[in-house]
Amino acid sequence: MNRKNSLIILLFIVTRMIFIDMGNAQNPIVQTKYTADPAPMVWNDRLYVYTTHDEDGSTWFTMNNWNLYSTSDMVNWTDHGAVLSYTDFEWASGDAWAPQCIERDGKFFMYVPMISRYNNRPAIGVAVGDSPMGPFYDPIGAPLVQTEWGDIDPAVFIDDDGQAYLYWGNPNLYYVKLNEDMISYEGEVVRVPMTVESFGKRDDDSERETLYEEGPWLYKRNNIYYLFWPGGPLPEHIGYSTSDSPTGPWKYGGVVMPAQGGSFTIHPGVIDFRGNTYFFYHNGALPGGGGFNRSVAVEEMRFNPDGTIPEINMTEEGITEGLATLNPYILNQAETIAFSEGFKSSQNDQVGVFVTGNRDGAYIKVRDVDFGEEGAKKFFARVGTTHNDPITLEVRLGSQEGEKIATVRVPRTGGSNRWAIVNSDVPEVTGVHDLYFVVKGNPRSHLIYFDYWRFSE
Repeated sequence: MNRKNSLIILLFIVTRMIFIDMGNAQNPIVQTKYTADPAPMVWNDRLYVYTTHDEDGSTWFTMNNWNLYSTSDMVNWTDHGAVLSYTDFEWASGDAWAPQCIERDGKFFMYVPMISRYNNRPAIGVAVGDSPMGPFYDPIGAPLVQTEWGDIDPAVFIDDDGQAYLYWGNPNLYYVKLNEDMISYEGEVVRVPMTVESFGKRDDDSERETLYEEGPWLYKRNNIYYLFWPGGPLPEHIGYSTSDSPTGPWKYGGVVMPAQGGSFTIHPGVIDFRGNTYFFYHNGALPGGGGFNRSVAVEEMRFNPDGTIPEINMTEEGITEGLATLNPYILNQAETIAFSEGFKSSQNDQVGVFVTGNRDGAYIKVRDVDFGEEGAKKFFARVGTTHNDPITLEVRLGSQEGEKIATVRVPRTGGSNRWAIVNSDVPEVTGVHDLYFVVKGNPRSHLIYFDYWRFSE
């Protein structure tokens, strides 16, 4: 890395380009953990996003597992926790970097880059599961592909004819044709020519001639193949190239998203869901965020009539209109969140994923909750705390200071492995509302463990 790039990275670590207005924000889509490298997948009318996880306080790409989030409405996101770790691969020694997962014939194949313990170089492995949440296992016990330094950021794509392709690489771009079993490939590894015509011309003084850096993502629309990729120099932007074939030759199309957002890296993920196209990326917009503490965000993506792509800017608003309402009369996980502040997510063997409120006034917002015409009469929640000081959980409509419809005292249970179910009568609530769960109490941290909630009619 040259001196110029080092200075740019330092600048992005200590500065932020996006200020989040908490009242209107939908981006980043996860606030309870640092996430990066989004890889969206649609299955059974639900959108799943696999991410990497930047450990808190990282000063490098310290990433040990892959996390999963899902939504049915594009505004409320459910945290499914860590679904795979580099420790699940006997041959890997670390670096759980950018993944992608795809379904084929009822199986889910997750392609992940890691450092091989045998030669201390990056390699790409594959894990297989029976559901989007796993559990996943390593079916081959060895890397799927390894060429040279730079085997990172796999992107998998299945074409309409059933042929699957795996792209990856930094600074080079490679692909293979995967066999139908999705855990082997036919032929040789192909190195894509890095031409200015394909990937644009770089104007800095680096050794790279083109803009391409890493993180490819392959997408098809109207018989046009789109290859999205982060481009340099640092800080990265997202560019794209097009072709009439999944193997090229590629033609440079321009910039999709300019360098923004407080992270010197970026990573694309593009998916169609319920008639819309969504563009996922990461930035450093959360408090404490930056180049090594990143956060996943999303924007709606549109195309010009000729297939070209208008430039997209990062926004704090993200997706403003939900695609569905949320049912309050079923058990809803507390980790289903539209936006939050002051909460962190965790998981254990007792309840799986849960959230912890860490200060007075910490809140969770849930969008578009439909109480119907008859209305709710009672509120239930599974909670706990380690504190003797009074801790309460308030339920409010519309805002953190909105109408209070329920208050429950959080009992001292002794830890996050011990829980109590509490309830409260509520005034008759009808119609569609945003809900705010607000924590009140004096302790400085770990005020409440919150697992789930529901209302009854």
